Amino acid sequence: MTLVAIAAGGALGALARHLLNHAVHRRYGIDPFPIGIFVVNVAGSLAIGVLAGLIASDRVQLSSEWRNFLIVGVLGGFTTFSSFGLDTLTLARSGHVAAATWNVAGQVGLGLAAVWAGFLLAHRG
Repeated sequence: MTLVAIAAGGALGALARHLLNHAVHRRYGIDPFPIGIFVVNVAGSLAIGVLAGLIASDRVQLSSEWRNFLIVGVLGGFTTFSSFGLDTLTLARSGHVAAATWNVAGQVGLGLAAVWAGFLLAHRG
């Protein structure tokens, strides 16, 4: 049941990402800046922060299936950037500031390097 909840939520999140990205870009498109995805990432980060805060404060209680549906599925399908932000915040709040710093530097730096390397490998081939 957990996998079905994640899959359903992921489909909804991906659709929401696509629709919001295009709506924002059509309305506020500033070429070449990717304003639509910028808004998606910030909105998803706000949403996951609010949800995690409500759960952590016990103001909202969700079963594991609902958490998986909303956090892993919907918000993960909407933007994995929100999960990256929550993971980094969780590390920092639990006193693992160095790990949080490495998480940011590593994922951003290595992620960009991997995109570049993958592009070069595919483009040259």
